[in-house]
Amino acid sequence: MDQKKTFGSPAEEEHILVCLSASPSNAKIVNTGAKMAKAFGGSFTALYVQTPDSEKMDETDKRRLECHVRLAESFGAAVTTVYGDDVSFQIAEFARISGVTKIVIGRSGMKRRHFWRKPTLTEKLTEIAPNIDIHIIPDSLADTRYREKTGSARNVIPSVWDLLITLYILSAVTVLGILFYDVGFTEVNIITVYYLGVLLISLFTRSRICGIISSLGCVILFRFFFQVSGMSFLAYEEGYPVTMAIMLVVSVVTATLANRLGDHARQSSRSAYRTKILFDTSQLLQKAQNEKEMIHITAVQLMKLLRRDIAVYPELDGKLSEGYPVTVLPETDTTLFFSREEREAAAWAYQNRHRAGATTDTMNHTKFLYLSIRINRKVYGVIGVHINGKPVDAFENSFLLSILGECALAIQNSRNAKEKEQAAVLAKNEQLRANLLRAISHDLRTPLTSISGNASNLLVNWKMMDDETRMQVFTDISDDSQWLISLVENLLSVTRIEEGRMNFNMSVQLMDEVIEEALKHISRKGAAHNITVEYGDELLLARIDARLIMQVIINIVDNAIKYAPAGSDIRIAAKNQDGMVVVSISDNGAGIPDEMKPRVFEMFYTGDNKIADSRRSLGLGLPLCRSIINAHGGELRLTDHVPHGCVFTFTLPAGEVNINE
Repeated sequence: MDQKKTFGSPAEEEHILVCLSASPSNAKIVNTGAKMAKAFGGSFTALYVQTPDSEKMDETDKRRLECHVRLAESFGAAVTTVYGDDVSFQIAEFARISGVTKIVIGRSGMKRRHFWRKPTLTEKLTEIAPNIDIHIIPDSLADTRYREKTGSARNVIPSVWDLLITLYILSAVTVLGILFYDVGFTEVNIITVYYLGVLLISLFTRSRICGIISSLGCVILFRFFFQVSGMSFLAYEEGYPVTMAIMLVVSVVTATLANRLGDHARQSSRSAYRTKILFDTSQLLQKAQNEKEMIHITAVQLMKLLRRDIAVYPELDGKLSEGYPVTVLPETDTTLFFSREEREAAAWAYQNRHRAGATTDTMNHTKFLYLSIRINRKVYGVIGVHINGKPVDAFENSFLLSILGECALAIQNSRNAKEKEQAAVLAKNEQLRANLLRAISHDLRTPLTSISGNASNLLVNWKMMDDETRMQVFTDISDDSQWLISLVENLLSVTRIEEGRMNFNMSVQLMDEVIEEALKHISRKGAAHNITVEYGDELLLARIDARLIMQVIINIVDNAIKYAPAGSDIRIAAKNQDGMVVVSISDNGAGIPDEMKPRVFEMFYTGDNKIADSRRSLGLGLPLCRSIINAHGGELRLTDHVPHGCVFTFTLPAGEVNINE
């Protein structure tokens, strides 16, 4: 039992389809479809079916079709172009795939006068699409006038070139037939040669009348040259008239099919080329690095598609920038492309987000048709197409809009990606600031409190303290101050590296001197550990910033002092290997668990280890060390020290000293 459709139900949205053509009455059909779509609150689509005969439209019909396309767009219709020989089948198939519920189409006032005539478009569409509501809008007067003007007789008269080709091929196949006849070939072989001539004429000529002329010509020539009577039109056998009639029918059918095949081949070739252009555009836009390159790629692809000069006006900081040309011929004079009138038309198209210029109702005195590269209300630039008296046809316009849409979508995606990247950077910076403030507020409290307390104790009880007590207080203040100085140095270095403001003072240095100087600045608690330094026999020269490399060594050694128990061995070794200076700092402490190793170089990561005096590290030392080593072109890595402990190894570029130095 059929369910009753509820008007306005969102579950069954109406989809109105109107069929576009060059008929004068088509504007009425578009208006009717738009009113129906508005009344039903559904979607609206305008479909144009391009056939092989569409190429034969004159300029008046092309302009009329373009007006109907613009009219449909003004009503908010989604304009689509498909290609096919059977118009009714293409409409029905598109309606089935797109979920169309109602088709609005015009009906010709002409009637079928004979039973052998083909069904009209409306009759056939009604037959093959029985489940779709078809609304036929009659306009017999306009359709009759259009049919009388644009009937089958148009573009049938062959050109002089087509007639010359026909004459040449008929002569050639006749000469070939005479050669076959002299050799002794049968009439069947000669008839086949004439069939070949009909095919060639149909393929190499544009007018279908040439195929009919060639069919009649082949029959006449064959009868004159190759019948028994020879060089005469007389026939002595009763079957010859039947043979000639069959030959004529076969020739006409062959010519018709060959013409149709040629039309399809030409149209398929154009369609394949245009589809390739659209596919290549999509790939090239994905590889583009910036918006300017995207718009230039779009202009070049449009130039290839339309074989016309293109004017490009990119959008820059919310304004339309100066235009530049993309020409078919390098020697083209482009000075007239950017006159005041042309720039005004481009600016109007940018501001109003609508086409302007040639073939439009706005500033149509210009040489270019201007279209905006946009998505919804956002415009990313304007493209101008050189019309030069030849409007863009409906099929080309469909590909043109598709390419512009691809460009606008690529630019929008690029901007969205940049915004997401900037948002991620801002979020990361905010997280970094939050972590830094939290760590500083927590970890600076202990040394500052200790310094303040010891200083107050000295001020109040200085005379009552013995020398040993005073020395211990001075030592504690010095240690806490050195820790704060080291922290501030690390913070400043991290900030400069993150912002790209770190200035490197590169020079060739002796590594043993750099290491010895660094050990002078390590924590006082280093005296509780056994620190040894090993060098090779050769002098180790490295091209480095000595101050920063000293900071790396100090951070790693202090890290070992903090986390290794008193009495542990800390070993520093340096050697030359494969043109690099390799420095390793090892200890035999508890080591670092495997699950923590991937994170030790992360900012603010301190693990679960605690320092003896309950003062936590900010987790800046090792990330800073890696950044400094990477900036020198080296590498910092962490490995296990057998049987226990860990080894930090970093590489630096080796240096050379000139004899003059």
